[in-house]
Amino acid sequence: MISVENLKVEFNATPLFEDVSYVINKKDRIALVGKNGAGKSTMLKILAGLQQPTEGTVSVPRECTIGYLPQVMKLADSRTVMEEAEQAFGHIREMQADIERMNQELADRTDYESEDYRKLIERFTHENDRFLMMGGTNYQAELERTLMGLGFTRQDFNRPTSEFSGGWRMRIELAKLLLQRPDVLLLDEPTNHLDIESIQWLEQFLATRANAVVLVSHDRAFLNNVTTRTIEISCGHIYDYKVKYDEFVKLRQERREQQLRAYENQQKQIEDTEAFIERFRYKATKAVQVQSRIKQLEKLERVEVDEEDTSALRLKFTCSSRSGNYPVICEDVRKAYGEHVVFHDVNLTINRGEKVAFVGKNGEGKSTLVKCIMGEISDYTGRLTLGHNVQIGYFAQNQAQLLDENLTVFDTIDRVAVGDIRLKIRDILGAFMFGGEASEKKVKVLSGGERTRLAMIKLLLEPVNFLILDEPTNHLDMRSKDILKEAIAGFEGTVIVVSHDRDFLDGLVTKVYEFGGGLVKEHLGGIYDFLQKKQIDSLNELQKPSSSPSATSVPDNAPKEASAARLSYEEQKERNKRLKRLERRIADCEAEINQTEAAIAIVEQKLATPEGASDMSLYDQHRKLKEQLDRVMDEWEATSLELEAETR
Repeated sequence: MISVENLKVEFNATPLFEDVSYVINKKDRIALVGKNGAGKSTMLKILAGLQQPTEGTVSVPRECTIGYLPQVMKLADSRTVMEEAEQAFGHIREMQADIERMNQELADRTDYESEDYRKLIERFTHENDRFLMMGGTNYQAELERTLMGLGFTRQDFNRPTSEFSGGWRMRIELAKLLLQRPDVLLLDEPTNHLDIESIQWLEQFLATRANAVVLVSHDRAFLNNVTTRTIEISCGHIYDYKVKYDEFVKLRQERREQQLRAYENQQKQIEDTEAFIERFRYKATKAVQVQSRIKQLEKLERVEVDEEDTSALRLKFTCSSRSGNYPVICEDVRKAYGEHVVFHDVNLTINRGEKVAFVGKNGEGKSTLVKCIMGEISDYTGRLTLGHNVQIGYFAQNQAQLLDENLTVFDTIDRVAVGDIRLKIRDILGAFMFGGEASEKKVKVLSGGERTRLAMIKLLLEPVNFLILDEPTNHLDMRSKDILKEAIAGFEGTVIVVSHDRDFLDGLVTKVYEFGGGLVKEHLGGIYDFLQKKQIDSLNELQKPSSSPSATSVPDNAPKEASAARLSYEEQKERNKRLKRLERRIADCEAEINQTEAAIAIVEQKLATPEGASDMSLYDQHRKLKEQLDRVMDEWEATSLELEAETR
């Protein structure tokens, strides 16, 4: 479908990658992997046609459509949710106008026997069939179904997008991509800013409704659930594996071991050859052999061993001074946008030195409360008190995007460093893997992970005793996440972490604040203590209504045996797997029903013409499609009943 040949990209005459060739086929599910800065986002931009390579070609068939979801979204704040989502149908409106123009031309012309007229009829028929297949006649209903399927309510449709958090804005973009039904989806870190419920929805969408997919993500579980092929960018080249991510990791290790053995054998061969040349260089009787060995060395194709990232990111947040005993106290805090109440009756006290987590569904007010604490939002009611001598260091979700793109890495830090620290800028940058020439890179050429690291350096240079980190792991690879976690754990001050990453929160926080339904509930203990109290195994279960006693919270004072708790936990995991299977099958059936109904509509339209009415094969095709529709409808109904029984 898309063919990439001999691709080369250079930045400042330094190749990012070269001689890259591969093909994206229909229904491919490709994970594009590599270390931060390897060129993954650049590759997606080239495939999307937003950036030109230095050399090589990307061949895309004219009828092939591409949908691209960048790391950084650009939504117009002047539009409502519905108006923004309707942007997905611009191509349908253009198609509709083109069909009307051709229809009018057919009515006006009289050269019915000409070849040009026949071609016009064929083009009109083809475009009209495409229009019907894409749901052109009922796209408004499809738009509403998609938005509501993603968690929006009808009341949200007319709200401006500016009122929504990053995760909900990402859902709007995903809705637009889904409604466009592109042949190839290019997704750059799609799970950033999404809660776990949204991630699972996206997994299901990609597995059941998408065509070809190429995605960049540092979420291992997401990659394993979605992709079936892995392309790694390493040493400026690519390695193509027809396997899931976990299998790729094993094969990559085997490949590197083979390379090392081949490299060692070749080095021994080179040493022996060089020793022979040196030994007999000045002996006339061996001159022919010596010259032959020299030529062998010159022609020898050297074995390369894949680079292994052994650089270490060293983080340490230094607590500037001692704050008061209670850095934050909230009393009956309430925040609303018009009639939409984000939260109310918030009462919480955070003690000095505590590390707490804010968890819950996107849009429930986590970032909003953080902004109230920061003083960025002041039109709340109730009382919010900061303790004595509280010095806040704040890392926002979009912190990496707020950097000046025209500055170099060094200049970015040079502008915020003060005092003696200015003499150590090079050392600090080296500790963050910006050593040597990397410190002279412009911010605009940095990858998402590199920008996040740079923004983290700026935070480190601030004298603080209270860290507020809003989704700090976005764009960071797995190793960098672990290092950041160690640095936060070693910080002596107070910390609030807003995150959906339960592995990152595990062992880090000692108190969890759950946001949901306009309320903020306090849970003592770590993230897994919180999940076990909720009798769930993932944060997305917080959003599901519970109608059975087993799905409700267990009171803190209820006696529990550890073995019984573990059994309940495992049972819940198995139940979640069954539910996910049923939900996926229902989605498959719904997609098949939509396709079959569209095919029936096309056949019925052909039957309505004089030519079609006399074509007996169309009647047979119509009958078979109807039978197929009845069969899928029966399966959909049976699976829906099974799911309903399972959730009672």
